[in-house]
Order: sequence, then structure tokens, then C-alpha cells
Amino acid sequence: MAKSSKLSKDDWLYRLRHSLSHIMAQAVLEIRPGARLGFGPPVENGFYYDFLLDEPVSDAEFLDLEQRMRRIIAENQKFERALRPVAESLCFLEDRRQPLKVEYAQDLARRGESSLSFYRNGPFEDMCEGPHLESTGEVPENCFRLDSVAGAYWRGSEKNAMLSRIYGLAFPSAADLQRFLERRDLAKERDHRKLGQLLGIFTFDDDVGRGLPLWLPNGTTVRDELEALAREVEFRGGYQRVTTPHITKGGLYRLSGHLSHYKDSMFPPMHISDEDEDEDYYLKPMNCPHHHKIYASRPRSYRELPLRLAEFGVVYRYERSGQCAGLLRVRGMCQNDSHIYLANEQVKEEVKRVLELHRVYYEMFRLKDYWIRLSLRAPDSEKYVGQADLWELSEKVVREVLQELAIPFVEELGEAAFYGPKIDFQMQTLLGREETAATTQLDFVMAERFGLEFTDRDGQKRRPYIIHRAPLGTHERFLSYLLEHLNGAFPTWLAPVHVRILPVSEKFLGYAARLRAELVQDLFRAELDEGNERLNKKVLEAVTHKIPNLFVVGGRDQEGGTVSWRRYCRGNEQKVVRFEDARGILRTLRAGRVMDNFPDVAVPGW
Repeated sequence: MAKSSKLSKDDWLYRLRHSLSHIMAQAVLEIRPGARLGFGPPVENGFYYDFLLDEPVSDAEFLDLEQRMRRIIAENQKFERALRPVAESLCFLEDRRQPLKVEYAQDLARRGESSLSFYRNGPFEDMCEGPHLESTGEVPENCFRLDSVAGAYWRGSEKNAMLSRIYGLAFPSAADLQRFLERRDLAKERDHRKLGQLLGIFTFDDDVGRGLPLWLPNGTTVRDELEALAREVEFRGGYQRVTTPHITKGGLYRLSGHLSHYKDSMFPPMHISDEDEDEDYYLKPMNCPHHHKIYASRPRSYRELPLRLAEFGVVYRYERSGQCAGLLRVRGMCQNDSHIYLANEQVKEEVKRVLELHRVYYEMFRLKDYWIRLSLRAPDSEKYVGQADLWELSEKVVREVLQELAIPFVEELGEAAFYGPKIDFQMQTLLGREETAATTQLDFVMAERFGLEFTDRDGQKRRPYIIHRAPLGTHERFLSYLLEHLNGAFPTWLAPVHVRILPVSEKFLGYAARLRAELVQDLFRAELDEGNERLNKKVLEAVTHKIPNLFVVGGRDQEGGTVSWRRYCRGNEQKVVRFEDARGILRTLRAGRVMDNFPDVAVPGW
């Protein structure tokens, strides 16, 4: 379903949250009359306000502050705007002993502002651009809650004073607020960082570096299975796999334009200087320039097009330390990348093929909470390269593809790549946060820059169009979604351990070991629990680690060649199955990549 990806100042919710930040500031000044005001903007899920305080506010005072805010709301104070000349504004702020606001007003004056905007509600008045509600009485009942207190440097610089930032939550209604709180509790339970540690998927280490995940054996198994899936799907789709290096000369990125448009997201260069070479090398932020060079490695004919080059390529991007967040935002990542070179007349059908590939993957994993964003250029921005008429044509093509497929989408100016428009798959996290999970980009610039050509039917040289696509995104980001979406309960084919065998006592270890050996020979990831713990504890430990299949074996099983089979998704349900039949079912689940982690999925024998 198409959704709006950004909250604009014209939105009622934006004005509600902005108004609540002022209402909260008024309440804080009642209990801390000497507070110095910083900034108080609306933000995702609510609002905050920064204060310079002699005595900090604690969350123990939130109940009192919320009661004061409700009183202010009940007073139905009007929000009234006033414009004051800069000189008058400075005097006003100095009289109110608001040095932080004075400093900011002086900055605005240096930038050429002749008058400044203020908003007043009741006794509270603040320098602010707005907008706000008409009055405090428009705030819906019980739609907000104060949430936390954090430290924040004034204007984001550690050279400045540390302020107290009070966060509040705000939604259109009390029911919306309650739903968010429930989702947040669920998100804490399903946090991919917590699940990743529990399940042995990945870890980080300060000696390695921030944002550089170390994939543990279980996580590497999941990655390998995802890559095997993509390789098979892409092979059937006519893709050819390639491999490219992790570093390259800076000249390649000057040619592609990444150094002029993307340098802030790249790691600094490594300078090589010896008798044969004097050159900067960069860690690879994108695979595309390398793929263009592979295309250019020999003459191409129209008969080869579309030419689909695919790679699970490792790339490195500089994320600021504070922006790194588990697997969601990292500095080193492995991308399900491909670049498709094709003639103009092939573009629409190929884009449709790519979008169908996204649909297949998303339906397979039951990922539903996403929408399509058509990312377009901002016409007045210097970020974009290429001719205006080619931009218009490319944007028209991708828009028509979405319309012809009847796919709902939202358009967003300024979100295009510097070389062409994008179709972005926007995913919503459990907390409702929007992230780009995957993207398909149409590129009409790089063929010209790299001198890419093909010979058409008439023997003429032509430039190809290029489609950049990554339907599974990166391993890192896709697995962060998948861990939270599945709560760590992978289907049999994807799980790090296919089956764990639990003998009810030491007497049956030999039988259990023979079963494991047969499963391993069949390339199943099978484990044997040889511990001395009671069976209930063994089962609990396996369930905690979300093992999809448990084979409990005892005397009757040994005599009859059976296993007592428990599946994670079916709770305490247990069935006695001949081992050979169970192995056959496991083969079916693996070969068909059945999503048997969902209890409504039919599994033979169940």
C-alpha cells in the first residue's frame, strides 16, 4: 500500500507534535522557572525540547509535568504568531534571560534575516517558525506521553553546553499511542541485535571497528542459504555472476562521479607511492563502476542484451559513529547487486521482470509492510547529472511501469540517484520507522561516461541503458528485517540448525548418534544434544534457540526406527514418525524452501 514517506510542516500531525513541544516547555518552566530554552521540534513518533537547567528534570517528574500539560491543554490557549524586527527580538530574548535563543537570533541576523517569528500560547512565548495548532484545546485527549530524558550538546557541538533533552511521544489519538507502545514492546523483544546474540548470528568487536559485523557460524550459514537462493533464481533469470575487488583506484570513482557526489559516504583514500605507482586507492562503496568495466572488457552486440551481471559484492560506506545501529546501519556490507545492460526499447519489460523478482522474494518471506517510492530528481538541485530531457524520459518510463503493473506508489522529489530515478522498496520496522530495504535504479548517464557501446542490428554503435537492482538489499539490512519479522524463528531450509536430536537418556545416545550421522551424510545441519540434563531442560534450551525441528528418541523409537518429532512452530505438539519418513519430509522442506516456520503452512505428515 502506498504511504507518505515524510511528514511535512503542513501535516496536522506535525503541527500537533510541534504544539506539544511548546506545551511541555511551558510546563517545564513552571517547575524550573530559570530554565534556558534550546530547540523544540517535532520528530518521528513525537517531539522533544532542549533545556539548560540548574537542576535536571528526572523521569520521576514526568507525571507532574503531564498533569500540567493537560491543564494547559484544557485552558484552550490560542497559538498566536508575531513577527518582530531583529533588534526588538534580541531585546525581548535578553529581557527573558534566554541566552541560547539570543545566540541563535544573532546567527539568523548575520544570515540576513530582518525579522524573526515568535509564537505565544498563554504566558509562554518562544522564537519559532511554527506552524502550530489553532489552540491547545485541539490536542486530542491522552494522545501524548513523556518518554525519556537524554543529554544533547547545544547545536550538536561537544564544545557547547550539555542540555537536557526531554522526549515525548505523540500520535493522532490515545489508541494510536497505545498501539505504538505495544509495537515498541514487541520491537524490544524482537530487536535483531538481541536475537543476533541469542542465536549466534553476528557480533561486533571494538578492536575490529564500529559498524563492521563479524558473522558467526550460524549467521554465515544463513547468509550462504540466502546467496544460494539468489544464485538459483538469478541463474534461471539469465544472470551471469561476476566478482570484483574490494579496493580500486580513485580514478575509477572520478570517472563514475562518486568522488564528486558521494565522497562524504566513502572512506578516506589509501595512498600508494613507489617507483611504479603514485595513486590513491579507495575501499569500494559501489559495485557498479566495476561491472561497467566488465561490460567494457570486449565489444558487445545487441544479441547479448539484456546482459545481466550479478554479484554478492562487499562494499564499504562511511557511516558516522552515532549512526551505526546493529545490522541496520553498518560500514561494511554485502549487497545482492546486479547491473543490467540493455537497449532503450527493452527497458520497460526488464524493469517489470525486476519488480516481479522483488514480489517473489517478498511473498516468499511474507514481508508485507512495505510500499513503493518513486524517487525523482529535484529539478533545482545541483546533485544530478545528465540532460533534462533524458531525466524526463527516464522518470516517465519508470512511472509508466508502475502504472501498467497497477502498483501503488508515492513520488518523492530529491531522492533519485545522481545518475537516474529509482524505484525504492520502503520497509516499515516494528516501530514504524521507514527504511529503504531494496532499490531498482534506471541509469542513462554511466554508459556515456564509461564509453559503453553495443552494435545494433544495423551495425550502428549505440549506448545501452543500465538498470541497477538489489532485490535482497544487503545481507546486513535484510537479515535485520528478517530476524525481527520472524522473531528469529527461521524455516527449516534457512535455519542454522535443521534438526537437533535429543536422547531421553544416555542409553539411547548410540541410536541418536547413528541418526545424526545419516542426516549429516545427507547434508543436513544436524546436532546431537549429549548433555546430562533432564529432557525438559534440553527441550527448553532448543526452543529458546528456536531450533525448527527436534527429534526426541527413547526406547520405543530405538526399537521401531522412529523419532518423536516436535516442530518449533507447533508448540508442544509431538508426532511419532519413522526416521526414514522424517528424513524424506526434511528433504522436501529443504528442496522446496518451504516456509514451515509459519504454523499455517502445510507440511507432509503434519
